[in-house]
Amino acid sequence: MSLFLGLSSHAQENEVTFELKVSKEKLGINERLRVEFTMNKDGDNFNPPPFEGFKVVMGPSQSISSSWINGKRTFSKSYSYILVPTARGKFTIKQATIEISGQTYKTLPKAIEVTAAVDKPNSEKTVDDVADESLHLVAEVSKTSPYLNEAVTVVYKLFVSPNISVTNYRPLDNPKYNNFWSQEIPVTKHTAQNGTYKGKPYRYVVLKRVVLYPQKFGRLEIEPLSLEIFVDVPTNRRDFFGGRIYSQTSKTVSAGKRTLNVKALPEAGKPTDFGGAVGDFDFSVTTSKKQLNASESLQAKVQVSGKGNLKLFQLPEPELPSALEVYEPEYDENVRTISSGMEGKVANNYTIVPSYRGKYPIPGISFSYFNPKTAKYVTLNSEEINIEVLEGPLGASDNAVTPSNNKQFVVPTGKQFHFIKLNPNLSKIGVNYFFGSNKFYLLLFAPLLLIPIAVFFFKKREAIASDVAGNKIKRANKLAKKYLSTSKKELGNKEAFYVALEKGLHNYLKAKLKIETSEFSKEKITAILTDKNVESSYVEGFISLLKNCEMARYSPFSDVQMQNDYEKASEVISKMDKQL
Repeated sequence: MSLFLGLSSHAQENEVTFELKVSKEKLGINERLRVEFTMNKDGDNFNPPPFEGFKVVMGPSQSISSSWINGKRTFSKSYSYILVPTARGKFTIKQATIEISGQTYKTLPKAIEVTAAVDKPNSEKTVDDVADESLHLVAEVSKTSPYLNEAVTVVYKLFVSPNISVTNYRPLDNPKYNNFWSQEIPVTKHTAQNGTYKGKPYRYVVLKRVVLYPQKFGRLEIEPLSLEIFVDVPTNRRDFFGGRIYSQTSKTVSAGKRTLNVKALPEAGKPTDFGGAVGDFDFSVTTSKKQLNASESLQAKVQVSGKGNLKLFQLPEPELPSALEVYEPEYDENVRTISSGMEGKVANNYTIVPSYRGKYPIPGISFSYFNPKTAKYVTLNSEEINIEVLEGPLGASDNAVTPSNNKQFVVPTGKQFHFIKLNPNLSKIGVNYFFGSNKFYLLLFAPLLLIPIAVFFFKKREAIASDVAGNKIKRANKLAKKYLSTSKKELGNKEAFYVALEKGLHNYLKAKLKIETSEFSKEKITAILTDKNVESSYVEGFISLLKNCEMARYSPFSDVQMQNDYEKASEVISKMDKQL
């Protein structure tokens, strides 16, 4: 019997309820009706009924509550509306629907009777009603139909009626910008400004700014931002001194989902060398000098500047003569993100060292990008640069001498003949004796020489063992090499490298923290490392590497960038290991 009761209570706890509640079933035409849809499990895709015979004056207002009582968790989520009737008669609040755990649930319809006007209507608004109609969180999107890799700015504004005061807020759910390269612009000051919302005067505060670059075309959704707002609402009551009494309450507001229709880049007119650059750019190829001597070096810079997705495309490579020795380029980046997107410049710096004198032309190269304002592709070409090496050895082609008549030339050096030595320093051939020989004395005094050497090495070993900090650094470096060995082997292979790098970073945290960090978001990892008292700069570097691993799936990365990320990962793991 007790087993049956236990199973019954467990089934009741897991049972999903979705109910329609109304403030009254009979009201006057001059009264207001509060309608609330309540559920005990979180759901998605809520669809309210059409509210025939009524006009919605407030709502939907969303509220969430969760608590633990006697070890049991209780959850409640509701959507509420304030309605006013448009005519007398009998009406029906039809069914609302919602999806919970993959199943669709419906409320039962409710009959409402609207009578003639009453003498004392319930038109007085409650504190929650005032808060509902006085708070609005809006996500303003700069473009709803951008091109692939075109900047889109999302500004989250909280509109507050002058009738109430906001005391504090906290985020409940931060959006995850899947299929976007995102860059948040910090809001340093929350300054209230005057504005309007649906034609009425409001004050608003900018809470968050984010610049997004869509990485795939089609319909992409921006998840909503949800906040819990704590407000003071004035009441009709007065204190002893005649001052208005305020009531405190909290409301949950959401910016709602926004959908972008991302357009694919046109195929018509696309250059063959197009590498994914979208924006408005300038392109140049320059050298630090045009005349030099052999074995001296010069710098050749391939630079793109302007406004657009500067971090999301690969720079073109110059075609240099094979006679010039060229080193791997150094990547230089000076980019800042503003509300309209990224602007600045990126460049590859090549170090070139000529070995022979002569003239070497560096052919011009092209760079293509798509300009979303004109919806056209643009190709920029650099000019040819001539490098002249003034002094140095001649190349193989210049030194080549074709002999005539098959004659062989003997080049005199002045050292063809030598004098016969008059003092040969010959020694007598005899019997070698061990006693008194060099070998005898060497073996005799060797033990005495080994004693100070052994003492020196013993002290050196003690010094190394006592160097705790140095040993930690060595162990940390070995640890970094252990977890990043696979990614090092894949340098040059973008996809395999970043998959191995991301796995190595997660495996490191798994080994150090004994948790599966691959199941956590970057925000969760940041919170865990912060709790472990890891310096913020190391945490930011670790999260930046994880973002690069994700971004590499959609964007081209150079070998230089991969090398930089590998070295940065080694440094971050080495430094973090001292604090974990």
